[in-house]
Amino acid sequence: MKTDHSTLKDARIARKEARVLATDEFDKFAALVASLTPQEWAADTDCVGWDVRKMVLHVLGSSEAQASPLVFLHQLRRGVPLNKEIDSHHWVDGMNELQIRERSGLSNAEVVEQVAAIGARAVKGRFGTPLPMRYTPVPFGDPIGWKPVNYLLEVGFTRDVWAHRIDIHVAIGRPMELDPAHDGRLVADIVAEWAALHGEPFALTLTGPAGGTFSQGQGGERVEIDALDFIRTLAGRLVGTGVLRHVLPL
Repeated sequence: MKTDHSTLKDARIARKEARVLATDEFDKFAALVASLTPQEWAADTDCVGWDVRKMVLHVLGSSEAQASPLVFLHQLRRGVPLNKEIDSHHWVDGMNELQIRERSGLSNAEVVEQVAAIGARAVKGRFGTPLPMRYTPVPFGDPIGWKPVNYLLEVGFTRDVWAHRIDIHVAIGRPMELDPAHDGRLVADIVAEWAALHGEPFALTLTGPAGGTFSQGQGGERVEIDALDFIRTLAGRLVGTGVLRHVLPL
């Protein structure tokens, strides 16, 4: 895929496609969770303090909040105060902690079952959000700033599940099967947003099935990197230099 400065905007994911990608990502995540061995559940991830099990519990809890406004309000009300007792870097950290704590008593088998069941409900909840609410502004922090809730509903939550699927594959040492029509679309969308946020010229070659070539402006830095390592760099899992110093939290 060739993407340049004039067509980066075309790489963005629109609402109809976003729903398909969200559904597919939940299915892929559920399949991964169902395949985990007892040893893999306990593997440490790049997210400090989270092993694979805690990461899955977070995704499960977040998905339940996407499916139910009442669950979301409960997590917001009970979770935000937890930021005072944990090493919080963002206001959602307390919600993430609550999601894990409230599901810590589940067996791995129960987690597998619930993860498999929640995806369709979460997608229905997200894409059924009333129109006025979808455009309520929410602070996402640097470099994203304030965005409408719709940003989270259409791309943010899908990226979160996808990024954690990448994290789990890294933690357990299993290669991730990549689909250009799914993973490649998520990568292209992220590149387009990342490029617009920092504005610097670049020529970027992302290798692997989810990769492609992307450019912005003229005379910029030339970078070649594996597509998933690029995503891990933007997400802060790996250290980036040059134009890759610009992060995009996922």
